[in-house]
Amino acid sequence: MTKRVLVVLSGGQDSTTCLFLAISRYGAGNVFAIGFDYGQRHKAELECARDICRQQQVHFEVIQTPIINELTSNALTRGEITVESTETKQDPPNTFVEGRNLLFLSYAAIYAKNQGIQHIMAGVSETDFSGYPDCRDIFIKSLNVTLNLAMNYDFVLETPLMWLNKAQVWQLADELDALDIIKNQTLTCYNGIRGEGCKDCPACTLRRKGYVEYLRGEMDCTK
Repeated sequence: MTKRVLVVLSGGQDSTTCLFLAISRYGAGNVFAIGFDYGQRHKAELECARDICRQQQVHFEVIQTPIINELTSNALTRGEITVESTETKQDPPNTFVEGRNLLFLSYAAIYAKNQGIQHIMAGVSETDFSGYPDCRDIFIKSLNVTLNLAMNYDFVLETPLMWLNKAQVWQLADELDALDIIKNQTLTCYNGIRGEGCKDCPACTLRRKGYVEYLRGEMDCTK
């Protein structure tokens, strides 16, 4: 039986790189994508995801999950909270949305099972993450076991970016011939600006740093 995969797609750099990797591995006709509207201030990311899926002929659905916004207080769902720099903090930053990946992957699993899909791909990373505990490999492995037990189903949670830094993610995008699309059509910025973003928030800083490092590495290789 042909393998199919469900990509958890936000419309940002990492999840979109996963989308193109899934297309490369499984073929566009076997790739499905799911996004979540949880009241995020950078909600325009979902339009980016929708546009890219339309271009690639991948089925995309958005699930409404406003309960996250109602239960938590963070800079991504509350406009009155300023996004702070996280470079010197030990605790999760104020952009951490508690329970987000737990709920998103659980909803994705419910959707996947009802579509007869076992593989679920997410763009979480423990290497270049912002201190979010639900991006760690141990959490993903634990949740994979829990979902299998909860639904009596053999899910496979794929996290191909788990041990890649941002420069390596840009390299992967280039290898997938998706560099220009991800550079110009995705939205990583917490302030909702497509492409290079506001260039100031933590997400933009991390994205830009990785891009510069990748280009520097490419230039070094050509010397």
